[in-house]
Amino acid sequence: MIFVRVEPPSPGAVVDETYGSIQGKEASRPRDCPRPSSAPPRSLAKGRSAEKEGPPGIETQQHVDGVVSPLLALIKKHENDASAFVIACYSDPGLHSLREATRKPVLGISECGILTALTLGHKFGVIAILKQSIPRHLRYVGALGVSERLAGERPVGLGVTELSNREKTFARMLEVGAALRDTDGANVIVMGCAGMARYRKPLQDAIGIPVVEPTQAAVAMAIGRVRLNWAGG
Repeated sequence: MIFVRVEPPSPGAVVDETYGSIQGKEASRPRDCPRPSSAPPRSLAKGRSAEKEGPPGIETQQHVDGVVSPLLALIKKHENDASAFVIACYSDPGLHSLREATRKPVLGISECGILTALTLGHKFGVIAILKQSIPRHLRYVGALGVSERLAGERPVGLGVTELSNREKTFARMLEVGAALRDTDGANVIVMGCAGMARYRKPLQDAIGIPVVEPTQAAVAMAIGRVRLNWAGG
């Protein structure tokens, strides 16, 4: 099976982060994109982006709305190449439109990350990149009907392209993760951007509660959907 990860426009650093996260590693994307270590035999994760048709990262609602058409074009182009599609952006841009455009499973990392978190703890917290991202995320949590399970969401105050600064980013993620745990009462953390992927394990080790990397969660669900032949509506 081939899983084509349909990504909104993003710089190479963020694409590398999501490739590494699928393999359960902190490594950058290998040239030939070998299958993830957690995947069943013959399951492959392969990515495509629409980087020439949008911003370097998704940081506003306008960015989210602006990448839906390019993502639809990618779905149509790779319909026969893939068993499932995963939108590797925490805003899940175009999720329902893409589901209407194909009979293949389409999963968004935000929805999958949150649903996975709900199986790991009663209250989940989200680490966002920017303060202005939070209202958009809260609207989505409300639409999913799980607002009562949200302990809180806090930003690291770094843009998408700044997340490659390891020392600065991890220090802020550690500070925010601890606040979500100690002040807001979260007992599981969801990373609110695919570009945070490399920090999942060290953050989990440091704060002592589960940390969900949503791209891993979505790809795992996609593999399960395809292998169990579960149809979606």
